[in-house]
Amino acid sequence: MAGWMGFSFLAIVLWGFVGLFQKLGTNRISTRPLLIWFTVGLLLMLPWFMGGGNLFSLGAREDLIGILAGITNGMGAWFLFASLEAGAKASVAVPLTALYPLLTILFATVFLAETLTSLQWIGILLALASGVMLSYETSGSGN
Repeated sequence: MAGWMGFSFLAIVLWGFVGLFQKLGTNRISTRPLLIWFTVGLLLMLPWFMGGGNLFSLGAREDLIGILAGITNGMGAWFLFASLEAGAKASVAVPLTALYPLLTILFATVFLAETLTSLQWIGILLALASGVMLSYETSGSGN
């Protein structure tokens, strides 16, 4: 197994808990304070993040990419929290928003000239189908 697979598996496990914590949070507090505490949690990780390299040796382009990634991640988290606060089921909203890699795939093929195999295209179609199935609710289904 490639080394990156272990990291990917750990990300899946941790993000699995994140969805639970996000719903528990929005059941108790509103979106804005939850996003602030989300940010505090990230800030508490700074000593660990800083241990691997020199943050201040990056160029302006890398700084901008990192800042844009942080802004888009924060806004995405805010909209997810808002959907949970508005009554979305965690079992629906979190996996549905986790389909964001489909946009990443589109952007990677357009801007990075990456190509996909037939099997990968089948996976994309299955992911789209799963999104439709996850978001479908009958009139009798509740929170």
